[in-house]
Amino acid sequence: MKAPTDYAHLEDQFQARIDAEEKIEPKDWMPDKYRKTLIRQISQHAHSEIVGMLPEGNWITRAPSLRRKVALLAKVQDEAGHGLYLYGAAETLGAERDDLLDELHTGNAKYSSIFNYPTLSWADIGAIGWLVDGAAIMNQVPLCRCSYGPYARAMVRVCKEESFHQRQGYEIMLTLARGTEAQKKMAQDALNRWWWPSLMMFGPNDAASKHTAQSMAWKIKRFTNDELRQRFVDITAPQAEFLGLTIPDEHLKYNEETGHYDFGPINWDEFWQVVSGEGPCNRQRLKARRRAHEEGQWVRDAALAHAEKRRQRQAAKNNQKVA
Repeated sequence: MKAPTDYAHLEDQFQARIDAEEKIEPKDWMPDKYRKTLIRQISQHAHSEIVGMLPEGNWITRAPSLRRKVALLAKVQDEAGHGLYLYGAAETLGAERDDLLDELHTGNAKYSSIFNYPTLSWADIGAIGWLVDGAAIMNQVPLCRCSYGPYARAMVRVCKEESFHQRQGYEIMLTLARGTEAQKKMAQDALNRWWWPSLMMFGPNDAASKHTAQSMAWKIKRFTNDELRQRFVDITAPQAEFLGLTIPDEHLKYNEETGHYDFGPINWDEFWQVVSGEGPCNRQRLKARRRAHEEGQWVRDAALAHAEKRRQRQAAKNNQKVA
């Protein structure tokens, strides 16, 4: 008779590896809760990259110059690649990509709330690059040290590309801010609309975050939501000042005692409304994703058919060698 598994001992060994900063790999033993936590986080991250293509893709054909169009097209392609890396990382944990996509398309999976806001002008593309990608970098750089190896390694490349996206967005905002009065007004309007949703990207405050404590104990996360949000404000406020734009927060002020910027209260009612599916573009985003998935079925079918033909040819060659 097989002896019962001593899960308490395995969990102790697992936590000891985490505490020693060892990377956990797909074939290593891990607690089910650790696996499920990672699948939830990585899949939400992947969904965010894919859905995040939509607000910017909306401006590819309307970019103000060929240079801007090519750069934006490359950026949207990068986001697609990020999604693929992350879906692949989730698959190493036993998740099925089709299942993850089904959850997204049926509205049962979450993605970053920021992508449920509309892009009303070209300046929004600059604001997304500067603020949204800037917030993403603040979140994602610590993930390069995540305890789960495949996720950490995927994030190294993602962060390099996101860093370029952030610089590209800031350069758009700088060009507008130093342009005509109408262009500067457009940049200020974009900042006004994207500032608070960008702060919400870091998730609920620490007191309301039910996953943070365990994720930090497992070193999936390295910093709390509020710590990352504060870092973002501290870095971004001087950047806005350099642009000559005003952050829409009357409470924003540098605190000499703490060495940080104080900022006003976040509208958490708006955050939870968007997360629950009632944001300005939630339904539009899911409809676009479902349509793209359905219209792309022939591409997936063709790829599978090609792979099967290659497999059959290789099998035939192997049989000839044996004969």
